[in-house]
Amino acid sequence: MQMSSKNQFYFYVLGIFILTLGITLTIQSDLGTSPFDALLVGLSMNVGLTVGSWEVIIAFILIGCNSLLKRQRPEVSGLLTAVITGIGIDIWLYLLQELITPELWYGKVVCFGIGLVFIGLGTAIYLLTKFAPIPVDRLTLIIQELTSSSIFFSRTFIYLVFLIMAMIFKGPIGIGTLLTVCLGGVILNYAMQFVEKVLNPKLIHSCTSPNYDKDKNHSI
Repeated sequence: MQMSSKNQFYFYVLGIFILTLGITLTIQSDLGTSPFDALLVGLSMNVGLTVGSWEVIIAFILIGCNSLLKRQRPEVSGLLTAVITGIGIDIWLYLLQELITPELWYGKVVCFGIGLVFIGLGTAIYLLTKFAPIPVDRLTLIIQELTSSSIFFSRTFIYLVFLIMAMIFKGPIGIGTLLTVCLGGVILNYAMQFVEKVLNPKLIHSCTSPNYDKDKNHSI
């Protein structure tokens, strides 16, 4: 029995819900965020606008880069996911900025650790639904395909590039940033495998993309 597009969309929203909560928890941990999120926060603090707004702006730029790498028309639909993600981050930051502010080191570690796991889990869930991915996640899959490598390699490579940019804009870089670079790709890789086993029976037959078989090889 096939899952309806409506139910598939619910998983898509759930994935982004978990992803943005994870991003917010890493920001609130004050240990440093992922290089990409550190860039967003750095731009927000030093240039202006909200963190979510920069999520959309950077996504727009990455859509152009992805189009050039794939030599195809820009995947504008990815901008919708970026907009939803940006709004989610801003909402979570508003709700949790006073509620979750750990001061002791172990509280910071727990907050960051949960956030990092949520990021990997949320990303894996929404990617598996085959709706338009956030441009940075699409870039991860494109680099994986072009280099015939793993999610771990492509994700880590992208993290290193954004780390340099985050340092330029003085984003919140710390031990958490290093842990994200080292563990982010690994967590996403395992999360993709775990989520695929759990959701695959429900989603695999409901996928409407004609390139699903090809895309499935990317989600490893």
